[in-house]
Amino acid sequence: MQITFICGRQHECRQIRDLLATPPGAALLLHGEPGAGRTTLLAYAHRHAADRTVLSAAGLADEAELPYAGLQRLLDPVRDHAADLPERQRRVLHRALTGDGCGDGDRLTLTVAVLGLLGRAARERPLLCTMDDLDTGDAPTARILAFVARRLRHLPVTLLLTAGDGSPLAGIPSRRLPPLDETASRALLAARCPGPPPDSVLATLAAIGAGNPQALVDLADALTRGQWLGREPLPGAPPADGNLGRAYRAMLDRLPADTRRVLLLTALAADIGSGVLARAARTAGTAVEALAPAETAGLVRTGPYGDVTFPRPLARAMVEATASATERRTAHLLLAAACGAPGQRLRRALHRAAATDAPDPVLAADLVAVADDGGYSVDTAAALARAAELTDDPALAAERRLTAARHAWTIGRTGQARALLRALPDPPEGAGLGGPVTPREVALGGRSALLRGEIRLRCGTPSTALPVLLAAADALTGTDRAAARLALLRAGEAVCFSGEQYRYAEVARHPAAKRRDTEDPEAELLTTLVAGVAATLRGEHARGGPLLRRAVVLGGRSGVALTPTALTGAAVAGLLVAVDAAAHRLADRAVELARTRGEVCLLPRALELRAMSEYWLGRHDAAAHSCREGLLLARSGDQHASAGVHLGLLAVLAAVRADRDAGLRYVAEIGDSAAPGSRPYALAQWALSVLDLVDGRYADAADRLTSLARPGTGRGQVLVQVMATPHLVEAAACAGRPAQAHAALAVFDRWVGSTTSSSRRALSARCHALLAPRGSTEAEESFRAALRLHPADVATFERARTELLFGRELRRRRRPRDARAYLHRARQAFVLLGAQTWAEQATAELRAAGESVGVPQRPAERLLTGQQLRIARLVAEGATNREIADRMFLSTRTVDHHLRNVFHRLGVRSRTELTRALDGTPPQYSTYS
Repeated sequence: MQITFICGRQHECRQIRDLLATPPGAALLLHGEPGAGRTTLLAYAHRHAADRTVLSAAGLADEAELPYAGLQRLLDPVRDHAADLPERQRRVLHRALTGDGCGDGDRLTLTVAVLGLLGRAARERPLLCTMDDLDTGDAPTARILAFVARRLRHLPVTLLLTAGDGSPLAGIPSRRLPPLDETASRALLAARCPGPPPDSVLATLAAIGAGNPQALVDLADALTRGQWLGREPLPGAPPADGNLGRAYRAMLDRLPADTRRVLLLTALAADIGSGVLARAARTAGTAVEALAPAETAGLVRTGPYGDVTFPRPLARAMVEATASATERRTAHLLLAAACGAPGQRLRRALHRAAATDAPDPVLAADLVAVADDGGYSVDTAAALARAAELTDDPALAAERRLTAARHAWTIGRTGQARALLRALPDPPEGAGLGGPVTPREVALGGRSALLRGEIRLRCGTPSTALPVLLAAADALTGTDRAAARLALLRAGEAVCFSGEQYRYAEVARHPAAKRRDTEDPEAELLTTLVAGVAATLRGEHARGGPLLRRAVVLGGRSGVALTPTALTGAAVAGLLVAVDAAAHRLADRAVELARTRGEVCLLPRALELRAMSEYWLGRHDAAAHSCREGLLLARSGDQHASAGVHLGLLAVLAAVRADRDAGLRYVAEIGDSAAPGSRPYALAQWALSVLDLVDGRYADAADRLTSLARPGTGRGQVLVQVMATPHLVEAAACAGRPAQAHAALAVFDRWVGSTTSSSRRALSARCHALLAPRGSTEAEESFRAALRLHPADVATFERARTELLFGRELRRRRRPRDARAYLHRARQAFVLLGAQTWAEQATAELRAAGESVGVPQRPAERLLTGQQLRIARLVAEGATNREIADRMFLSTRTVDHHLRNVFHRLGVRSRTELTRALDGTPPQYSTYS
């Protein structure tokens, strides 16, 4: 197989160039799965051979039984040099290469003769010898070349060999060709596309190709223009008639018939269990043990308990793709008959459906029935999709196809959901507009619009999702108020994401947003949330605050079954009224419930809200962890908009810690994909402004944050600007722009005044201190008020920032003695939090205040009593509280009391951070790198 475009193999190419540049001889074995690019790399070596003579050959399956056939083809161009060999070596070599074989007693002579022949041929010019697919050809050739490869140290000969996975040769340097990463896979696909393909198409094809270069090339070459543009369904596997398919077919043809049958059963059985596979194999007249040749070939791996897996990502798909339709049908029927246990109803129905070609309403109904009992899973989505295909009633088939699309979207299979939506019939012209359509058609159109809108919100351009979601709410209000409320909730998210808050009034005025007394607690929660958000965005905090607090209470009620969507809504309400701990509990419950129920599509949003609450609670490392998990899930589900929000939050978290490299890296990942005014764009600008603030570019920082929104107009990212107000005020104050700072602070104060959050009031007091006349009593009183308001147990970082700013203010007022106490505490907190740049700023202020300070080596020893220090050291050694109590003759209650004081004095939140503090090592926030 020849792949003409090398991509993602830079390391391997560099190793080949280094090998060719080495003066003495050397050898290298490249091994990997079929299609990994082994042949392409040999061609690359040929192109870079320079003045070397190139000898090349490949192992052929047809010649595997002909001893030394591969060696004969490799050495044929230089056989004339055999005349210079000793007589016995010349004679043995001649017999081997002419088909007369080589006796056991002459094997060493033959290998020495081959080595001598290469040495003599290389006297004129250095040699590059390559043998592709070494393991496919005859075994004697492989043994000879392995012998030669170990003895090239003093010869101007370079030997490059390739083989399949699991074929390393002892004593020969080897390199396995790993799958391409997603970036390289996308680049390879884009290079073969006739035009710029949609990102969703690239993501789906990259997942199908599983990093196999030949699979990606075969997929790209087989696509129609409609598939490239995302208008037609994409294939589920590389084509069977492509180069990779032919390679797998050739490999399978070399296996015994029984092995092929059981291998196909294994590929189709998925994770159904070894017992089912064994029963199906027995019914076919064979046994699982027939897989032994396939295991030797590296196609499968058998575990200690009889479980069979495919170590190569594509092997299962290619085994299925290369089988004939008759073979697949027979295998599915065998597996269906073997699925007799009650818990295997869904798999049995799926196998029966896979063996059916014509519409079958009874089987379709059975698929729907078992899918309804299966929750959200890949199998239930597949069952519903297959049920739609087997349904002969077009209207019922459309409903089942839409249900399958909803399931696929829910479990994170965005590409499958889009394909199923594309297969739906176009809605009637009058749907949703009062035209002559049936209620059933209106409901189908509304549910379809809701799903399309959700996908646009998370995966496409959220601004285009708003009209679709509002239309869905219109269509569903009369038939399905729960779905209509969901459409409104998502429409509100689209408004806020896009920075068009003035349009939230459309959401709040919709009939489905009106509460009915007879509705359930979840309906009350969501309608209350919409009303509260609308009032808050209008600046009516006195009205919006109580409504949002009511939503938080409804979300926190025990004994009430709520969905992850309702819990995330309650978490939003909690963040808007600054009850951060409650918001965190609600978001965390939403995350766990979504995981339990398999609602993967909801996890990125729930993790986003959990991260935001963790930011306000001062748990920056936990927030970064939530964002990284959310980013991974968003990308795997093709949720680009959600991924942009997580990248933006990560950039802000890194910038707040003054981690310039990480912050800029996350902003660069957002790139141009975020539209100006969108949530990711605003978060990126916030991150950049904080870095400007750290570097003293105050005017730039203030301008960035001021441009995020225009308060009073409902345009721009008002909520992000309010969150960033403490940074905006600090930047504007330092830049000498009090008017700019006062305007932002007025909006912030109106919001803070409607909350009961002491941490927000502390930030407000700090802002007022920065805007008060320098050296005034007003500034000092505001700083002291801020420090009184900062909670002692949360937001340690913000308290330290306030102490740093207050210490700087006191130093500038020529009160160094008073300043040093605050600067010391700020410095200590920054060191323990791992905020090195801020710690350095506090150190610089301390030095300016007349104190000589260096890096604290063991700060805990100066902050703890002797009893506390001993308990802390036992914790660092891994002792539990009970073990500490026994060793120190104390009660566990006393140990708990001392340990709480230790955590408070050191400003740490976990036993791990305590251990680092005792070592003098700042906590490592690896989540930012």
